[in-house]
Amino acid sequence: MAKKSFPLSKVYTLLEPGPVVLLTTAGDQHPNIMAMSWHTMLEFTPPLVGCVIGDRSLSFRLLTASNECVINIPTVEIAEKVVGCGNTSGAKIDKFTAFGLTPKPAKKVGAPLIAECYANLECRVVDTEMVARYGFFVLEVLKGWIDPAVQEPRTIHHRGCGSFMVAGETIRLKSKMQ
Repeated sequence: MAKKSFPLSKVYTLLEPGPVVLLTTAGDQHPNIMAMSWHTMLEFTPPLVGCVIGDRSLSFRLLTASNECVINIPTVEIAEKVVGCGNTSGAKIDKFTAFGLTPKPAKKVGAPLIAECYANLECRVVDTEMVARYGFFVLEVLKGWIDPAVQEPRTIHHRGCGSFMVAGETIRLKSKMQ
């Protein structure tokens, strides 16, 4: 099979790191929601997550000011709301109200959980060394929440240019990792 050249500007569509998440931050007027797919696990204990947030966004300003956020993991059932959050600015609208999402108080941080998401991770910023250059924050997960009623979450994964993939079948293979 002959392979063909692939455009460098589309490489990100091949290395999609995980599900689209909704990052919430606390704000003076109202909390904000940002759709994000540029994140990665960095460490298991304590759980550390790296994420990229552009320095022109409201979420960047709010996260820099508070050093706290919640990573909310939605499923395909609210995909249109997730995309709506990604296509609008929290500087202009209250995304909780605009997209019919429910803020719930967190236990360890000031940013709210999103009730409609099947999992929520309360986080604090622990490393800002690469923020100025790359917008890359390192977050420590302080508290995790999951809806036990959701047995096989169908998360959405951004493939670029309005294209998404939905997580599907779970397979089990022998592994030494737990």
